[in-house]
Amino acid sequence: MSDLLLPRRRFLRMAAAGAGAGLLAGCDALSRREDFLDVLSAAEPLNRTAQRFLSGDRLVREYPAHMISPSFRPNGTINPQTPEYLALKARGFAGFQLRLRGLVERPMEFTLDALRALSSRTQITRHDCVEGWSAIGQWTGVPLVHLLGLSGIKPAAKYAVFHCFDDLSNNGSRYYESVDLRDALHPQTIAAYALNGSPLPIANGAPLRMRIERKLGYKQPKYVHTIELVDSYARMAGGKGGFWEDQGYDWYGGI
Repeated sequence: MSDLLLPRRRFLRMAAAGAGAGLLAGCDALSRREDFLDVLSAAEPLNRTAQRFLSGDRLVREYPAHMISPSFRPNGTINPQTPEYLALKARGFAGFQLRLRGLVERPMEFTLDALRALSSRTQITRHDCVEGWSAIGQWTGVPLVHLLGLSGIKPAAKYAVFHCFDDLSNNGSRYYESVDLRDALHPQTIAAYALNGSPLPIANGAPLRMRIERKLGYKQPKYVHTIELVDSYARMAGGKGGFWEDQGYDWYGGI
C-alpha cells in the first residue's frame, strides 16, 4: 500500500487509542462517545473523495505467513443467539445457504460445499479496528466479483448490502453493512469461510463473513447469509448503510 495512506491509517487508530484496550464487546462504547463520532464524521469527505484519488483500486498489503497473529481477536457479536443461527449451529451449519438477491440477473444460492468448490483466494492481511488494535490473519474465500459474475449485475445496481444472522442490539433487528460496487468488485473482497487454514470459528463469523480489505473492521460483516444488490440503502434500517453507520459512524470506513 502506498506510503501516502499510512499516516491516515495511523491517525484513525490513534483517534480510538485508549478506549480500545478494555472494549471486549466491540465498538459499542465508542458508539456512545460524541467526540469519537465527530472524528469519524469529519473524515467522511476525505474518505469518499481524497482517498479514492490516493488509493485508486490498488491492493492492500499482504503479509508473509510468519507475521500471522497468534490469535485473531474477535469483536462485536461473538456467539449469535438468534433462532435461525442457533438452528444452523446445532446442525454444524448443514443447510446454510448464501443467497444473492436484489438487482441481479439470476438470484442464486450457494451451500458451503458449493462455495468451497468455486475458485478461491487466500490472502494474509491486517484487520484494523477503530478501537485502536489490529491483527493479521490468513483468509480463504470466494472473490465476490466471481459470485456476482455468476449471478449477473443489473445496470441499476450501485451497492452491495450484506445481511447477517446476528442481533447486536438485542432488539430483534439484524446486523447489516454495505459497500459500493467498486469495493464489492475489488479482487481482495472475498466471502471468507476459513481463517488461518481452518474453518471459520464462530467468534470470527462462522460460517461465512466478508473480508473487504480496503475497509476498517466495522465494515467487514460476520455471519452473512444474504448479499443484496441495491440502487440505494436509504430505505434499509436507519438509512445510513450499516449498523454502526446508523449510530453515527462514517459510511465509507476506508483505510
